[in-house]
Amino acid sequence: MPEDLYDRYQVASTAHRQHHATCTACTDTCRCPQGQRLYESFTRLQDAYLNRQRSKRR
Repeated sequence: MPEDLYDRYQVASTAHRQHHATCTACTDTCRCPQGQRLYESFTRLQDAYLNRQRSKRR
């Protein structure tokens, strides 16, 4: 399962970066609805992955 979470986190990161690079409505501080959805998905998965890594170190 950890690899699956890592893979999903990386896919979400790539999707967010690709969208941000091509969307003329998105900026660093303001996102279009699709950009916001991609960003939230990325941050949620990133948080889950990092929390899992931290709990393994304890």
